[in-house]
Parts: sequence; structure tokens; C-alpha cells
Amino acid sequence: MSISRVLTIAGSAAQGSAGIQADLKTFQELDVYGMSAVTAIVANNSTTEQGIFTQPLKAIEAQIHASFEHVEPQALKTGMLFTEEIIDRTSELISYYGIKNVVVDPVMIGKMGSQLLQDEAIEALRKHLLPTATIITPNLEEAARLLNVPTPDSPSAMEKAARELYGTGAQYVLVKGGSLKKYPAIDILYDGEEMVYLQSERFPTIHTSGAGCTYSAAIAAELAKGKPVEEAVRTAKAFVTTAIKYALDFNKGIGSTYHAAYRKYHS
Repeated sequence: MSISRVLTIAGSAAQGSAGIQADLKTFQELDVYGMSAVTAIVANNSTTEQGIFTQPLKAIEAQIHASFEHVEPQALKTGMLFTEEIIDRTSELISYYGIKNVVVDPVMIGKMGSQLLQDEAIEALRKHLLPTATIITPNLEEAARLLNVPTPDSPSAMEKAARELYGTGAQYVLVKGGSLKKYPAIDILYDGEEMVYLQSERFPTIHTSGAGCTYSAAIAAELAKGKPVEEAVRTAKAFVTTAIKYALDFNKGIGSTYHAAYRKYHS
């Protein structure tokens, strides 16, 4: 039998809610074959002095080459890349393999407050990686940092950010408004011509760790199946909204989106 195939190039989140772990859970739930290239290990804790461990560039390259040589993904997503060097090499390999469905989640700050992208790497992200993307998926804070402007605080400001981000070379821009507390959960999808509003109920929970990773992974999964971008985004929006609605609370601060929720509860 055959199955659609997706590669995630991102960090490993030891607590399981975000990064590679969230991506692979999402791929499994959406019935695609998931592969991973781990760029860094994120394991922040109160016991050890260090919590982020960047992987050697040769190890990252090997994982990407192996996924293409042995399986060949039909879509890929990038998450935490952390350094300018990793961003540059990832961009080169995306171009080398000519993969058509590329989702770039410009991960910068984790839900726990960790810095997941070095300041000096932002320009490399903007200049080299974003132009390879079928779609980029910044939240409001990431959009602001990419554009070096104040954080958008209204849907009209989100539209302006989407227009400006479209100029980076991505085919589609999805500006996520999850942190825009005065409004429902509004995201805006822009293709250079039309602004499409995607709106869902806002749920009163702090347990949203992994939501952004899950959203972009779901988009990549649907693109791998051959779905058009807007349809892929709508399915992903429903997937992550349900995962937030039924979020998991471990009684230890911020909990996790629940990746099985869409299968179990979505109608």
C-alpha cells in the first residue's frame, strides 16, 4: 500500500508537547507517514545548567538526506532551526531536492519562554528560508520580529503584516491571531490577492503548548495528500482548535494541546 509522506525539520521537545513530538503525533493522526530531522534538543529544567543542545550540522544534513533517499517526502515543514548555519543549509537542501510543498513555521519563542531562534539568525530566515516556502505560519510576535514592527493588535494590523510578509517570497502567508485576546481566534490567509479570514471559538485555557507546531504540521500533512493550500489550512485550523479545546493539564504549569482530540471529538 502507499501513503502520503511528510518530513519535519525541527527541534525535539523533551516534554512531548511541541516540536518533533507534536509534529509526529499530528502526522499519525492525519494518516500520513512522518519522518524527522532533529535540529536541537530542548530540555529546559531546573536541575541542569543547560537546556538547549544544538545538533551538529553534519547530523542534520544526514537526517534530511536519509529521509529523501529512503522514503522521499511529498511535503516538509520546518520548525525550530535556531542558528544561521542551520537555516542556510536547510534552505539549500530544500532547493536541492526541489520539494514543492514547504511549510515554514518561523519558530522564535517557546510557550515556556525559551528563545528558539538566535537573534542573528532572523535575517537568514527572512532572506533564505521564507522564499522557499509554499506557506509561512507566523504568530503575531513572530510577524512583528520578521518585519521589525510593533506586534499587530487588530485584524487590520494583521492584514498589513500579511501583505508585507508576502513580499518575502512565500506563496502564502498565514498570520495567526491566537494571542489577540479581544477577538475570537482569528487567522488570516493571504495569497497576494485575497485575504481569507479563518475564525474559531476562543477557549479559556493556558494549556496551548505545541499549538503552533501542530497547526503547521497539520498543514504539511494535508499538502502532502495533494490538498489545495486553503483547504489544507482549514483542516489544520479545525485540527488545532479541537486539540486546544480538549487540551491536557498535567498540573505543572502550561499543559499540552491534545493531538488525538480531532479524531475522538471532531464531528
